[in-house]
Amino acid sequence: MFRGFYTAGSGMIAQQRRTELLANNMANANTPGFKTDQSSIRSFPEMYLSNLETTKVPVQNGFQMKGLSPIGPISTGTYMQETLPLFTQGQLRETELTTDLALVDGALPVDRETNQPGAIFYTLEGSNGQRAYTKSGNFALNPEGYLTSAAGNYVLDETGERIQLPSDDFQVTKKGVIQYGDFEVATLGISFAARPGTLEKRDNGLFYAQTDLPDANGIQGVNYSVQQGFIEQSNVDASRTMTDMMTAYRAFEANQKVLQAYDRSMEKAVSEIGRVNG
Repeated sequence: MFRGFYTAGSGMIAQQRRTELLANNMANANTPGFKTDQSSIRSFPEMYLSNLETTKVPVQNGFQMKGLSPIGPISTGTYMQETLPLFTQGQLRETELTTDLALVDGALPVDRETNQPGAIFYTLEGSNGQRAYTKSGNFALNPEGYLTSAAGNYVLDETGERIQLPSDDFQVTKKGVIQYGDFEVATLGISFAARPGTLEKRDNGLFYAQTDLPDANGIQGVNYSVQQGFIEQSNVDASRTMTDMMTAYRAFEANQKVLQAYDRSMEKAVSEIGRVNG
C-alpha cells in the first residue's frame, strides 16, 4: 500500500517539474536566441517481488523448508532525469538595427558518438570573467562604447578582448568582421561546441563550458554567416508547448487521483477494520 503512495507521489513531482519547464519555455517564446528546453522522464528500477513460503517435507521429523514463490515486478515511480536545450535554428526577424546580428547556422560537423551536429555561439564575458556563450545577437553599445548583450555582458572578439566602437554606424560582414568604411575594427568571437548538450545553461540563458570553446573559424567543416539588421528568434513551438503542458497536467491529475484512492483505502482500513477487531 505504501509503495503506491511513493509511486504516485513521484509521478506528480516529475510532471510538476515538467510543467514548470514548459511554462518557462512559453514565457521565453519571444526572447531572441532562446533555446527551448526538453526533458526526459525515466522510471526508477523495478523491484522484483517474491512470496516467502514454508513447505513441510514429508519426513519423520516433519522438517520444514522455506522457499520463494515469484510474484512479479513492481514499478517504483518516475523522475525527471535531465533537461537539454534544443539547438535548432530559430527564424530570423529583420529589425534594421546595425547592432542586431543574427548568427545563421551553415554546415556543422556531426559528432560520431551522439550523431548530433555541433553548435556555434557568440562569445561573451560572463560572471567572474569566465567566458559565456549565447545565440542571441540583440546587442547594443553601452555609454563607454562597448558592444554588449541585452543583459549587459561584454561581447568579445576572436582574441577574447572587449569590442569598443565609436558609434553604431558600422558594418558587419558575413564572417563577423566589423568595419568602418574600408577599415576593419574587430572580428566577432564565434565559438564552436562539438557537443552543445554538455554546456551548462544559467545566468539569463547564457551557456557555460568547463573549458573555453575553440574558435569556430579554426574548425574544419564549420560554416556560418552573420546577418546584420536581423535577430534570431526563439525556437519555441508555442502550439506544441501548450499541448505538452496539457498532457503533463493530465498526467499529474491522474497520479493525484490514484493518490487520493490510496488515501481513501487507508482511511477505510483504519476505521472499519479497526472497529471490527475491537
